[in-house]
Amino acid sequence: MNKIFVVLLMLAMIAGAVEAKENETTVNVGDVPASADKTEAAPVKKPGSSKQEAINLETAYKREFAFLEAQKRELTERLKAYQSTAVREEQALSAKIGALERHSVERSAKIDQLTTHLSDVERKDAAATERNDALENTYLQAEATLKNYGIEMPAALKEAKDNEQAKVSFLFKQSLLLLQDLGATKTKPGKFYLENGKQADGTLLFLGNIAAYGISAEGSGSLAPAGGGEFKVWKGSGTESAVALSKNEPLNTLQLFLFESRTTAVDEMPEQTLMQHIDSGGPIGWVIVILGVIAAFLSVFRMILLHTNSTDTQQLSDKILQQLSHGDLEVAKQSCASNASAIGRVLLYTLRHLKDDRDHMEGIVYEAILQESGPLDRFGPAILVTATVAPLLGLLGTVTGMIETFDSITQFGTSDPRLLSEGIAIALVTTELGLVVAIPALLLGSLLSAWARNIKRDMEHAALRIINVFLAGGVDVDAALEAESANHNDNGTLLAPAAS
Repeated sequence: MNKIFVVLLMLAMIAGAVEAKENETTVNVGDVPASADKTEAAPVKKPGSSKQEAINLETAYKREFAFLEAQKRELTERLKAYQSTAVREEQALSAKIGALERHSVERSAKIDQLTTHLSDVERKDAAATERNDALENTYLQAEATLKNYGIEMPAALKEAKDNEQAKVSFLFKQSLLLLQDLGATKTKPGKFYLENGKQADGTLLFLGNIAAYGISAEGSGSLAPAGGGEFKVWKGSGTESAVALSKNEPLNTLQLFLFESRTTAVDEMPEQTLMQHIDSGGPIGWVIVILGVIAAFLSVFRMILLHTNSTDTQQLSDKILQQLSHGDLEVAKQSCASNASAIGRVLLYTLRHLKDDRDHMEGIVYEAILQESGPLDRFGPAILVTATVAPLLGLLGTVTGMIETFDSITQFGTSDPRLLSEGIAIALVTTELGLVVAIPALLLGSLLSAWARNIKRDMEHAALRIINVFLAGGVDVDAALEAESANHNDNGTLLAPAAS
């Protein structure tokens, strides 16, 4: 930018000088006519005078040109000097910028290093704080546990500062002594509650800190914590073991009740009846049970229906073919009519159309099979739908129960884990009921459907067997067909297969 300004300044100076010279020349040339007008009477100048003026004008131009050349050289030198100065200043500034950049990079690296060091210090401080908190919690837990057994840390040691090693040594020593004491088998006189709630005086036999027996003249048995350091006889448990241990007799099997703490009461879970168990599932549980009862009735009814419509197909078809081979068509029809199964009705319908051609007979057979398929398939889809819907209803009941459980947690908190586990257990009752209904319903539905398919296959096979034997000429029933045709003409109707 400075270079451009100097060049423009030089151009402006040159243009000003040229303009001034042109103005001077114009004035010198114009003066001659003006003086001539004023002095018309003056004599005419000589030719030598004009030549002198031309020389003077040329000399003036040369002087002016020399002056401008000198100005140009001076400005060129000043421009070169300025350029040299600008280059030196640019180099100095570039060097300064480079130094500042290097300094900035060094500062950034140092800041990163300090940040990393600060993070390490913060982590170490957090770890130290966590260790101190864990140590303090250990102190508190150890003191509380020892205090339950009558062992307390001395006040001087507890209030002392910078004496952590002594505190830890005291706690470990007392804990080891307590563990040895609790792990031993001890016998001492005491009181405990019998199964009928009566308090009895007797002997308490402790197997470490996990089991105990009560022995008295009024009753003995394995003991369970009753709360507040008291014990009670657990129902139907350990009577023989308690008596044998009191007499130092050997035992093949030791019956005992294991407990976690002597001070935490253990409540006996009440036995739940089937109705109470179903009722815990709520309305959805009863809906599932009702669906199960309906599926059971439908399954029994369908079993009876399929049993009624099934028979020994091979035996019946052999009997019909034997009667036909003797020309006893009417007897064969009576045999089919006396058989109350669906196969008997299809064979009867087949025998009534033996005089027709094969295609027509096959069409008649398929029509009869379709007519008998309706009763055979009755209630099958309903049973399978019940098997599908029951677990979905169980899942719905479980989701509803879980929502209610978490709503109670939101309102009252989770201070008692037993309430949470009980709520989840009740929520899962509907899933249990749904699976109990779905699994047998699915199995029965599938088995009954397979039974129905076998009956329909046997119907088709028996009818086609009679048709094939008849068309092959293995049966001589022409006379019987003529008599049967006469009977049909007298009756004027063809009986359709009976529906079950």
